[in-house]
Amino acid sequence: MRIGLAGTGRIGAFHAATILSLPDAPELVLTDAVPEAAARVAAQLGAEHVTSLDELFASGLDGFVIATGTPTHARLLRRGIAEGVPTFCEKPVAATLAETGELARLEQESGVPVHIGFQRRFDSGYLRAREAVQAGELGEIHQLRCTTHDVTSPAEAFIATSGGIFRDCSVHDFDAIRFVTGREVETVYATGGTKGAPFFAKVGDVSTGAAVLTLDDDTVALVSAARYNGGGQDVRVEVHGSEASLAVGLDDSYAFRSAEPGVEFPAGPPHTTFMDRFRPAYVAELAAFVSLVRGEIVTPCTITDGLEAFRVAEACELSRSEGRPVRLDEIPGLA
Repeated sequence: MRIGLAGTGRIGAFHAATILSLPDAPELVLTDAVPEAAARVAAQLGAEHVTSLDELFASGLDGFVIATGTPTHARLLRRGIAEGVPTFCEKPVAATLAETGELARLEQESGVPVHIGFQRRFDSGYLRAREAVQAGELGEIHQLRCTTHDVTSPAEAFIATSGGIFRDCSVHDFDAIRFVTGREVETVYATGGTKGAPFFAKVGDVSTGAAVLTLDDDTVALVSAARYNGGGQDVRVEVHGSEASLAVGLDDSYAFRSAEPGVEFPAGPPHTTFMDRFRPAYVAELAAFVSLVRGEIVTPCTITDGLEAFRVAEACELSRSEGRPVRLDEIPGLA
């Protein structure tokens, strides 16, 4: 088996190393818009490298991994589908909702398997929460509380092109809510604040965001996002039911200190980056993609899944800007 990977920056180099670490690892060939970058990573990992996308596909690929910058995702995804090669793509698949919808239709019409990189679907805690909900262990689900708080903010250049905190950050929570509950979002109400660097307000974004989501069975989900969380990387979900509650991310790396006397939990240290927090999930995600390429499984996260999470994010940004609840049926979906 031969897999091609485009983009050898931080996440691309990490994915390349992960693929090569898997049992029965496939052959891996790398490319990058900066050929020297691909050559450097290839030399470090003992992989092949080529200088262009055309060369990459001409080398005979069984699978294609897109780990380039966001503005290139849609173009490369179209190329992978056109070549008939099972493709893995980091989120978002496109910069706009309309283009994401076009790609979802293309995926369905082509029949080419596409796997979108929502790594929380492969995290052991999120998988356990989904299992508990499906099995009825918690009784009737009434509420979810979802948190994604980064230790430090990305740079201004990233924030200026990220699409906003709900599209870039909370979109993972929106997908996780659908994944864990099996339900769809019906309405959202969102707000945010701009404390911190001045560039958030400058580009019309917020450094802290919050949203109340109502699902199609009247479950309420509370979503919190933040660019500044000095206590550590805090990514959690709490699922509250009529019989019991379950928390994901409640372990010794929990990014809190207790105010209660004599309480030593958590022992620490906290996670400091999202890659640290989800390292095992990233490994499981790439292992699943290799299984997809081998034809052993169906795609675990389609472009349509990405589209639905994007629609919720779009509704949140609209709600925040207009100061009103927004129904999901106001946001165009897959026709």
